[in-house]
Amino acid sequence: MTLFSLRRAMLVAACASATLLAACGSGSTENALTPSRFIVFGDAFSDVGQSGATYSVNDATVNNWVQRVASRFSLSITASGSGGFGYARVNARVVNKPDAGGSSSTLTIKEQIDTFLASNSIGSSDVLVVSAGVADVVTEMNTVTAGTETEATMISNLQQAGRDLGTQVRRLVTAGAKQVVVVGPYYVGRTPWATSLGKADLLSNGSSKFNDALLVSIVDLGSNVLYVDAAYYLNLVTGTPTSYSLINATSVVCTVTDPGVGIGIGTGQVNSSLCTSSNVSTTAYDSYTFADQLFFTPVVNRLFGDYAYTKIRDRF
Repeated sequence: MTLFSLRRAMLVAACASATLLAACGSGSTENALTPSRFIVFGDAFSDVGQSGATYSVNDATVNNWVQRVASRFSLSITASGSGGFGYARVNARVVNKPDAGGSSSTLTIKEQIDTFLASNSIGSSDVLVVSAGVADVVTEMNTVTAGTETEATMISNLQQAGRDLGTQVRRLVTAGAKQVVVVGPYYVGRTPWATSLGKADLLSNGSSKFNDALLVSIVDLGSNVLYVDAAYYLNLVTGTPTSYSLINATSVVCTVTDPGVGIGIGTGQVNSSLCTSSNVSTTAYDSYTFADQLFFTPVVNRLFGDYAYTKIRDRF
């Protein structure tokens, strides 16, 4: 059995319980939710512009998946640095420091939640999004590559990070959250970065172990929590791109490099937050999957956003 099919089999088995069935997005109740705000915690995958740009091709479209979800509810999300409720930021890990780029100043997901709860209360119609794990996977892989950690320790640490994310979700429910959308890491092993390292299997396994531990840790929160499976959906997109009107799931479309640590995979690498429609390899970039070695083009963000929107609409 492949890693992907094993991951899906485990998720299906877990969803056999009534409470996690709701968390997996399989509810059939009629939607009555009219969100008042979206509040987002996470890493670059859900960063709506802490640095003034998102991690995609920064064109005039909706190019981040959580913004896409909000727009489907006729709302928008502003980065917390600009006074809004989008706390997610590049390289942020769940609870550990330094971040994926080596900085100790980046707020972890726990600290993002701390910051929000210190001066805000959660409304009954608020939708809270907790989307994290990519930065933890990147950090652990970097440590293995540096030779200071074994692959077995990497997997163990990622399982703990998954449990830690579950703890943060539970904090929000305890604080009164009625609608919490949880997204773990997609399979980082399917990214161009994984291919360049020759570590696709290890990175996919690490992503999967994170998600499995996360799911187990939130198994009893189904009445308030919806798990949206990015690993499953984006595996389909990268595995069969033509089914989504895409022609390339392996190349990076952005061309601008970052002399700094950028997205956490090393200096001098392509960083999609610096990318616009003026510095891409082709004007047909929306037929590509990846903007940089980790993150997605606007069209893929919109596809996943639409997928998540449908799950949220059907669940809450």
